[in-house]
Amino acid sequence: QIQLVESGGGTVEVGGSLRLSCAASGYDTGRYCMAWFRQAPGKEREGIVTIDTDGSTSYADSVKGRFTAYKDNAENTLDLQMNSLSREDTAMYYCAVANVMYWCPDLRRRDDYTIWGQGTQVTVSS
Repeated sequence: QIQLVESGGGTVEVGGSLRLSCAASGYDTGRYCMAWFRQAPGKEREGIVTIDTDGSTSYADSVKGRFTAYKDNAENTLDLQMNSLSREDTAMYYCAVANVMYWCPDLRRRDDYTIWGQGTQVTVSS
């Protein structure tokens, strides 16, 4: 059974940092593209970074230069280092896995990511 479990969320002040982690089990993360999404109250789920099987990444403009994704295929984990956080980063953060091996859907192709974790809440306060 494929399972994704996110952790590391919490409350942080504006300008602070957090590191999220996604632990995957039940499949080989080395064969599938993974991604981080987030959803703020009243807004659609937004893709923020994809990380391909070769480790290459693609970031949304909203987080580029502030967030960095790390994938460890040996440990089956996907981390997200978030720096210079602002109130606009407040959201539930989800990791997800693409539905086809060796293909990395664009961040806008949310429906092509079919396996999701339960999410971890990030709140940025001033």
